[in-house]
Amino acid sequence: MNIQSIQTTRRGFLAGAGLVIGVSLAMRGRAAASLLQGAPAGAAGPVQDLNAFVRIAPDGVVTVLSKHIEFGQGPYTGLTTLVAEELDADWGQMRVAAAPANDELYANLAFGIQGTGGSTAIANSYEQMRKAGATARAMLVAAAADEWGVSAGEITVAKGRIRHEASGKESGFGELAEKAATMEAPADPVLKDPKDFVLIGTDRPKLDTPEKTNGQAVFTLDVIADDMLIAMVAHPAHFGATVKGFDDTEARKVPGVIDVKQITQGVAVFAENTFAALKGRAALTIDWDLSAAETRSSEAIYADYRKLLASEGLEATNNGDTESALSADGITTLRSEITFPFLAHAPMEPLDAVLIQAEDGSIDCYNGSQFPGQDKAAIADVCGVDPAKVRVNTQLAGGSFGRRAQFGSPYMREAAEAFKASGMTRPIKHMWTREDDIRGGFYRPIYVHSLEGAIDRDGNIVAWDQQIVGQSVMKKTDLDESTVEGAADMPYGISNLRVRAYNVELPVPVLWWRSVGHSHTGFAVETFIDELLEKAGKDPVEGRLALLQNDPRRANVLRKAAEIADWGSPVADGRQRGVAVHKSFNTYVAEIAEVSIGERGEPRVHKVWCAVDCGVAVNPNIIRAQMEGGIGYGLGAVLFDQITLGEGGEIVQSNFHDYRSLRINEMPEVEVAIIESSEAPTGVGEPGTPPVGPAVANAWRRLTSQPVRQLPLVKALTS
Repeated sequence: MNIQSIQTTRRGFLAGAGLVIGVSLAMRGRAAASLLQGAPAGAAGPVQDLNAFVRIAPDGVVTVLSKHIEFGQGPYTGLTTLVAEELDADWGQMRVAAAPANDELYANLAFGIQGTGGSTAIANSYEQMRKAGATARAMLVAAAADEWGVSAGEITVAKGRIRHEASGKESGFGELAEKAATMEAPADPVLKDPKDFVLIGTDRPKLDTPEKTNGQAVFTLDVIADDMLIAMVAHPAHFGATVKGFDDTEARKVPGVIDVKQITQGVAVFAENTFAALKGRAALTIDWDLSAAETRSSEAIYADYRKLLASEGLEATNNGDTESALSADGITTLRSEITFPFLAHAPMEPLDAVLIQAEDGSIDCYNGSQFPGQDKAAIADVCGVDPAKVRVNTQLAGGSFGRRAQFGSPYMREAAEAFKASGMTRPIKHMWTREDDIRGGFYRPIYVHSLEGAIDRDGNIVAWDQQIVGQSVMKKTDLDESTVEGAADMPYGISNLRVRAYNVELPVPVLWWRSVGHSHTGFAVETFIDELLEKAGKDPVEGRLALLQNDPRRANVLRKAAEIADWGSPVADGRQRGVAVHKSFNTYVAEIAEVSIGERGEPRVHKVWCAVDCGVAVNPNIIRAQMEGGIGYGLGAVLFDQITLGEGGEIVQSNFHDYRSLRINEMPEVEVAIIESSEAPTGVGEPGTPPVGPAVANAWRRLTSQPVRQLPLVKALTS
């Protein structure tokens, strides 16, 4: 049986002729993943693995095996840069491919298992991948020294060429790769002094950009197997509902529908093509059991959340005596309640997977896997096979924002259940539509924040009391740190600080969303501190700086953002600026947004100035791109996005017409300043998102005198 990566119509339009790559079952595993990811075959002869991450072909092409998935955030380029730097390779000879699923060999050092998330790809790999490059370099040098009969200390490497100046001998990597693979790897290779970096710290385009723009990049949707079925599952409109019974008579009449089976998650339709699967699914009549389902509306959930605020809650931070400070003589108090809706991740590529069973009983899975080890275990468990006989071939993915990183791999369990229900005699492609994705749950939870602050006669903020109600993303009954992160560790010098959390259980499945808890705590903290500073008669930037004396890196990005925005200078008529600064995933970001009132009375964001301190800037081009992307993503959410449960608990939104992303004409100009730093690199995939919402809300309040208490902002203004 062959696996083919074929061009869809859109790819044919972009690239002209179709790309077809045949992969026999005997070649699957890492080789298949490499082929499907476009890893170079090199010249004739064996490809040498110098270690778990570095592979060198006879023609000198170096392929880095990335333990982190590439769904647009840049690890393929970043990790390859780290290897190339220490290898002293020429950038033109570098390639990248997805590593196979192996939780031990390719573990994320921050998690202990293989996975991508938490903006950790570069942070956890910085030293590891540099050592992989340095190890390969040392082995190549040792091979050259042995081959030429010279001292290794006399050999130099630069731009992919190995030289011995005294003898005039010279070689590329490929000629020595086979011999190098037999040399002993150094236990602790010497790494470069940062002052000698050639590639780290310089701009380069992402390695995956050319294929993504010419149509050659392979996503799961492009993977097609001979005799493959399409599987689509009908899910309930209420979270927690289960199938009571169903009638598939009309569905089976649809030409191309092969079978219909009930599985744990709903009713699966198997068809010869996507159109038939969609038509067959639409023709099903399903009786849903709502006895354990969520039948409240979003408004009813908010109301129930507010009732909890009268109780004690789970203590996250309690410094000083907040209650006494709030009731002291001569103080001025300010209260705020902010509500945050459910948010879908809405990546461009909905969930999909291809599953194939070989004659020996082994199973191959092709999908954009964020946690391949967990996906592998889920397939093995559901299908009843030895995990050693399951191969997860990680494909490029069209975004995630947290959606593909799920406890226990529920999506893969659904795909595996569908595969098992089909009999596993034919390959299947299990697909979710956009509607399935928007209505499929695993949302950023609903939250209610209640805040109270106090200002003394001298204009000093002397007390802060914050309560946060919402579901625990980590499914904890005690304090979930991800609920209070960004609030419990608030940096402002306020002597009386109390933060409490309230865990709520709902049938609605929730998940981390880009920046996790910081997506709501950053908004609540930065809008409320801005209101307090305004009430105290203080400038938003200078007021913050006065409270950040013990947090110099945060203060530095705030100063830099103010500098590039020329904070305090006159602003065009009808516009105002707002500021916010936030630390998430050990990265410091300050943003200033310039806002006006649009034609329909909505906020119009013209420009965002952004300053970021993420330690060593491995590739400034990617850092700027991630800040820009995080700003656009966060801006769309804070202005427009919400998932609501209507009367009776049914999901209201279904696609981009009512869960809209930011339009291209709505994207503001973004200017990014990267703080030069020698600190270890930290994450950039998520930290650009939290500050943009409060920066816009603060500008809006200064412009209209209306504080933002409900998100999304545009909906709140028009409801």
